[in-house]
Amino acid sequence: MADTVLYEVNDGLATIVLNRPEAMNALNVVTKEALRDAARAAAEDSAVRAILLTAAGEQAFCVGQDLKEHVGLLAADQKDGSGGTMSTVREHYNPILRALAEAPKPVVAAVNGVAAGAGFGFALAADYRIVADTASFNTSFAGVALSADSGISWTLPRVIGAGRAMDLLLFPRKLRAQEALELGIANRVVPGAELRAEAEAVARKLAEGPTLAYAALKESVAFGQSHSLSEALEKEDELQTRAGSSGDHVEAVRAFVEKRAPKFEGR
Repeated sequence: MADTVLYEVNDGLATIVLNRPEAMNALNVVTKEALRDAARAAAEDSAVRAILLTAAGEQAFCVGQDLKEHVGLLAADQKDGSGGTMSTVREHYNPILRALAEAPKPVVAAVNGVAAGAGFGFALAADYRIVADTASFNTSFAGVALSADSGISWTLPRVIGAGRAMDLLLFPRKLRAQEALELGIANRVVPGAELRAEAEAVARKLAEGPTLAYAALKESVAFGQSHSLSEALEKEDELQTRAGSSGDHVEAVRAFVEKRAPKFEGR
């Protein structure tokens, strides 16, 4: 894995760190490939029970596409007529978003600075977002004459509603941490100096929790957003039956009866 993305697994918690602070964690091809591979590895590893996504430095979580690299790739496209530059959506952004959003375990994003374009999309793919009080969000796409990618057309309307989403997409602007909290984009805002410790504490608590139940909760919420009430109730029945047969559920009930804290094993 490239050194532009750091990946570590420790006691059930996978930590993914975007590591190009000198470029505001902009996404060049090497970084996108490394992030895709790290996200997939974390999602597929049964030893991983929670994922923490964050970035190095204080200025930026991720400002999206590396436009310095992108302009060169566009020039090459125009020269050879291949049009291959925008295949990055299919080859990189879509797999990254699927890995994070569909991971059968909770994903926490610690947003330390500017999250723009695809960086905003990556944050929205997480299940829980802890945001530094100095951080900000910006859709950015229309400003460079592009449509939405990195899952934002799906995630943003579900978080803040279609009307507000279109406002931010048509008129890109800096969305500061407090407004992001009020809109529901941020789940928690903390001082920048406390961000990493706070996010790690939350992610570790989730890593020690009932992993199968968390996976079922993610699946049920995603399903319910695009299906009828009747279909959602059937899905709840299916998922609750599955969760109810887990070892963690048995442990939780025993712990309640015995008046002690449960010890979950993620199975």
